[in-house]
Amino acid sequence: MQLALESISKRVGAQTWLHDMDLALQSGAVTVLLGATQAGKTSLMRIMAGLDTPTAGRVLVDGADVTGMPVRERNVAMVYQQFINYPSMTVADNIASPLKLRGDRNIDARVRELAERLHIDMFLQRLPAELSGGQQQRVALARALAKGAPLMLLDEPLVNLDYKLREELREELSQLFAAGQSTVVYATTEPAEALLLGGYTAVLHEGRLLQYGPTADVFHNPRSLDVARAFSDPPMNLLPAQASAGGVQLQGGALLTLPMAATAAAVASGAVTAGVRASALRVQARPGDLAFAGTVELAEISGSDTFVHVGTAVGSLVAQLTGVHHFELGAPLALHLDPEQVYVFGADGLLARAPERRGGR
Repeated sequence: MQLALESISKRVGAQTWLHDMDLALQSGAVTVLLGATQAGKTSLMRIMAGLDTPTAGRVLVDGADVTGMPVRERNVAMVYQQFINYPSMTVADNIASPLKLRGDRNIDARVRELAERLHIDMFLQRLPAELSGGQQQRVALARALAKGAPLMLLDEPLVNLDYKLREELREELSQLFAAGQSTVVYATTEPAEALLLGGYTAVLHEGRLLQYGPTADVFHNPRSLDVARAFSDPPMNLLPAQASAGGVQLQGGALLTLPMAATAAAVASGAVTAGVRASALRVQARPGDLAFAGTVELAEISGSDTFVHVGTAVGSLVAQLTGVHHFELGAPLALHLDPEQVYVFGADGLLARAPERRGGR
């Protein structure tokens, strides 16, 4: 199914919730809507589903104009933040409900297959209220998959689950979507979910579409500072700097000797912003590195990574280190950086230079 939005916008009273945008989703793939709260993700999904009508513009499905067509007349499956199931029906009946409406055969076998894929087959005869939050969300996901709709919309479906459950379901969802035939739209505030799900990502900010493309391309080549901020967790380290033919001079004196071509687009204004992803900073030195000496301001462990905040002459830097590391507050610590891993944004906020990709994500 090909879903396209043409010059759509959404205004409510004096407020503009969605600014004029065009978006043609890749058919049969996953598109992640990435952005902070109130970026416009839910408003956009409601228009895609037919729950709301845009103030201006058209919604096209396989070339046909469906603007204003209500959701009940469209073949759409939706999963919300809350665990929406039929409370008086067993898990098995919840999953089977779209299959029965469609008059399918072999419903019991299909229900069991979906339940097994989502690891809820042992709960088929229970009521939703007897399940945990994560189990209830799995039931909602199974029912959406059972519907087999050509368009599946998921509005931050994991946001109300605890960390461990989110990690488990993220992995499972990426496999489930890869095995299906639906065009999937998945809204999230978390860059890690976009990277894990892959496919395509549309970055939204304050009701504007900033960039859309293959997820890896958007991550490695953010079109602007706003895209880089939205697609970095922890936030990208942003450092004021001056561009010249010799490279980029950071406040505090450090010179990044980048090739002329890397900074040519920004030289005219002089003032630029250097961007460094937290994962590019290391505590181990390598030949050619730039070193930032400082002191530990904060260290925290999240999952299998350690995030350390270091106060330096160029400002506070955040490094994401693989594994569990222990640092004493106030202790001296130097962070090291390959200058080739620096982003450069011009005075207009647009990308002037991105690091060369070296495989992986």
